[in-house]
Amino acid sequence: MLLWFIGTSFIAVWFVFRDDKFDYRVLALGALVPDIVDLPTGGAWIMHSVVSSVAALVIVMAVARRGSARRRRWLALPIGMMMHLVFDGAFNNTEVFWWPFAGTSFNGASVPSFDRMPLNIALEIAGAAMLIWVWRTNELSLKANRDRFISSGRLVGATSKDVGQC
Repeated sequence: MLLWFIGTSFIAVWFVFRDDKFDYRVLALGALVPDIVDLPTGGAWIMHSVVSSVAALVIVMAVARRGSARRRRWLALPIGMMMHLVFDGAFNNTEVFWWPFAGTSFNGASVPSFDRMPLNIALEIAGAAMLIWVWRTNELSLKANRDRFISSGRLVGATSKDVGQC
């Protein structure tokens, strides 16, 4: 599951923040980190706990100076991690999501994506559709816009009248 997490995160953050300086590359990384870290362990583990996302947020806030470009860029990482938990349905497993507050054992919990394998195909298709919408809305077929995204992670964005047209 890649496209589902990236697509949902891009769309959600774009609609909520409407920040033309937001780094969507780091958001995409954050949206994938929980599975990247937990999959090699064989199941849902610490990265599927809200504690990891909050810890990442605290670290970014503590390390990066307020108002700096560095803070703005790296805030996208814990936001992406939180988006992953939401769109993975990680909150459905209380022991994992609220670890260590609901107990210290993960009880061999599987990664939520693997609990819904047949549905993943539909979710990936939906994620691809969302990313196509982002591509078209931000005119990433234009070299200048694509170069801007690759170098800074920024999307051109659309005006509110454009939102319903794509």
